[in-house]
Amino acid sequence: MSDYALYLLNLIMVYVIVSVGLNILVGSTGQISLGHAGFFAIGAYATVLLMTNLQIPFFIAIIAAAFIAAFFGFILGLPALRLEGPYLTIATLAFGLAIMHVIGHTEFFGGRQGLMAPPLDLGIPQLGWSFVLSSETSKYYLVLIITILMVLFAINILKTKAGRAFVAIRDSDIAAEVIGINLTMYKTLSFAVSAFYAGIGGGLFAFVLGFFDPFTFNLILSIIFIVMIVVGGLGSVMGSITGAALITYLMYDLFKNVNEAPYVGPLFVAFSERWMTITGMDNFNYIALGLVMIGIMLFEPLGMFGAWIRIKKYWKTWPF
Repeated sequence: MSDYALYLLNLIMVYVIVSVGLNILVGSTGQISLGHAGFFAIGAYATVLLMTNLQIPFFIAIIAAAFIAAFFGFILGLPALRLEGPYLTIATLAFGLAIMHVIGHTEFFGGRQGLMAPPLDLGIPQLGWSFVLSSETSKYYLVLIITILMVLFAINILKTKAGRAFVAIRDSDIAAEVIGINLTMYKTLSFAVSAFYAGIGGGLFAFVLGFFDPFTFNLILSIIFIVMIVVGGLGSVMGSITGAALITYLMYDLFKNVNEAPYVGPLFVAFSERWMTITGMDNFNYIALGLVMIGIMLFEPLGMFGAWIRIKKYWKTWPF
C-alpha cells in the first residue's frame, strides 16, 4: 500500500474519532456545535507542546491534551443550559473562531507560522527508552488501535445510564428533568466527552499531518465534521464511521482528482475556467460536498445508516 493511501486511511480514522464524539453531542444529546475545530486544535497543540517543551511521553501527552479539550468542552457546555438552536450554534461558532485567533496571535503556540510535530516517539524519554514510529505503516497501526478503542468506548457510553440520559435530553429536556435527570450535569458531560474525543483526534492529527497552523482548524473544518455525522446518520456510531470515511475520501481523494478523470475531467476544467475564474477547481470539493449533503437531506434524512436499516428491513421480510 502506498504512503498516500496509508496517509488517507490515517486521516479517515482521525476524523472517525472526532465524528463519533461529535455524534454523542449532536445525535445522541441534541446539542449543536460549530466549534469542534477548536477542540481539535486544542488536542493537536497541547499534545505537541507537552511533548516538545516538557518531554512528556506521547500517550500521557495525548490523554492530557484530551482532558484539556474536555475542560474547555465543559466550560462551553454551561451556556447550553440556557441556549438552544441558533443561539447555541452562534456560541459554539464564536468559541471555535476565538481558539483559532488566540492561537494565531500567540507566540507560544507558534503564531501564524504554525508548529512542526516532533518525531512520534512512544518511549519514555526520561528513562532513555525510545520507540520512534517513522513510517506511515507504523503510524497506521497506532491510529487503528486507538480508533478501535475510542469507538468501543463510545458504544459502551451510549449503553450506560449517561447514554440513556443523553437520549432523553435529546428527545425532551423538560421531560428528562421531570423524571429526575440532572440537565446541568449531563449536558456539560456530553460536551466534555465530545471535546475529549476531538482532543484525541487532534493529537493524532498533529502527527498524521506533521505540520499545522491555526488556519488548519477553521470554520470549514467544523462544518465538515457536521457534514460527516449528518451524511452518516445522527445518533449512530456506525453512521459516524461511514460518514467520516465517505466524506474524507470525497474531500481528499476523489474530488481532488476530478479534473484528471476520463471524459468528465475536461468538462469540469472547462466549467471552472468559464464560471469559477476566481476559485478555479481548488474549491470544487466544497461545492460537491454541499451537493452531497443536500442530496442526503432530501432523499435520505436519516443518513447512510438509515438507508442501511431500511435495506436490512426490506430483505428481512423479502419476498413477502
